[in-house]
Amino acid sequence: MKIAFVGKGGSGKTTLSSLFIRHLAAHRVPVVAVDADINQHLGVALGLDEAEAAALPAMGAHLPLIKDYLRGTNPRIASAETMIKTTPPGEGSRLLRITEDNPVHDACARRVRLAGVPGGGDVRLLATGPFTEADLGVACYHSKVGAVELYLNHLVDGRGEYVVVDMTAGSDSFASGMFTRFDMTFLVAEPTRKGVAVYRQYKEYARDYGVALRVVGNKVQGEDDLDFLRSEAGDDLLVAFGHSDWVRALEKGRPRPFPELEDANHAALRVLYETADASYERRDWERYTRQMVHFHLRNAESWGNARTGADLAAQVDPSFVLGEEAVPAPQPV
Repeated sequence: MKIAFVGKGGSGKTTLSSLFIRHLAAHRVPVVAVDADINQHLGVALGLDEAEAAALPAMGAHLPLIKDYLRGTNPRIASAETMIKTTPPGEGSRLLRITEDNPVHDACARRVRLAGVPGGGDVRLLATGPFTEADLGVACYHSKVGAVELYLNHLVDGRGEYVVVDMTAGSDSFASGMFTRFDMTFLVAEPTRKGVAVYRQYKEYARDYGVALRVVGNKVQGEDDLDFLRSEAGDDLLVAFGHSDWVRALEKGRPRPFPELEDANHAALRVLYETADASYERRDWERYTRQMVHFHLRNAESWGNARTGADLAAQVDPSFVLGEEAVPAPQPV
C-alpha cells in the first residue's frame, strides 16, 4: 500500500506521518518510510537525532545506481543515462518489493528502530536528501524527488505492506505525476482558511486522475474547529487529531512510550489504517500503469527527449502491466 501525507507547510503532516508509521510498526506491519519533503524532518520525527538524520544517504545522490539497477535487461532502455524520473518498467526491468534486500535498499535505506514502540518497531527509512550548496540557484527540488518516483514506479507492493511518503508541502506535488502513485492520499489540514485552501487546490488538480483523497484535521481544539473543517471539506473529512502532550514532548526531544499517546489520537490512527487498508480493494494495476505511461510521455515531449537526445516514447512497453504477475517467479537453486 502506497500512502502519501500532504498539506500546507506547518500543518503537521510530518508529525502525523511519523505517528502513522509508529502505528503500523507497533502492529508489526512492514513499512518503508520516505522523506520526500524539501525540509527533511521525518527522520527526527521518527526519533533520530539531528546528526543521525543528516547522515541519511540521499536517494538523489544514488540516482545512477538506482537507474542502472531498475533498468535490468529491459531492451527498450538503451542506457541508464536515458532513464528519466518517469521511465516506466517493462519486460526485463527489475521490480522492487518492500521487504526484500536489494541494491537500492542497501544504498539508500537505513533501518530505524522506533524507541517506545512495543516490540521495538523497525522500519526502513529513505530520504530524497536536502538541497546542497551546489544545487542552489541551478536546480529545482523536483529533480530530487525523481528518485522516489522511479522507486514507486518499479514497486510491487501488496496488502499488509506499506510505503508511507511524507510529501513536499502545498501543491508542489503536482509538478510531477507522483501524486497519482498512491492508493490513498491523506491531506493534513488545520482548521484555518489557509489550511483548507490547499485542500481545495489539491482536490481540483487531482479531480481527473481518480486520486483517493481524504482530509485529516490537525490541531483541532473543539467542536467549532470540527464544524469549520466539515463545512469546508464535507464528506472528504475523515478524522481529526487534537492537542497532544505526547507530540509536544516528542518535539522537545523527550519522547514517551508510544502507548502513552492519547486514546483519542490512537483511535484516529486506527481510522487512518482502516481507511488505507480498505483502499486496496480499489487498486487497479492497469490504471496505475496507464497513468505512469501518460506522465512519462508528457515529460518526454516536454523536456526528456531534448535532455537525453533519445526518443523516450520508445521506452514504453505496450504489453507490460505492473503488478504481482509481473514479478518473475523464483528460480530453482
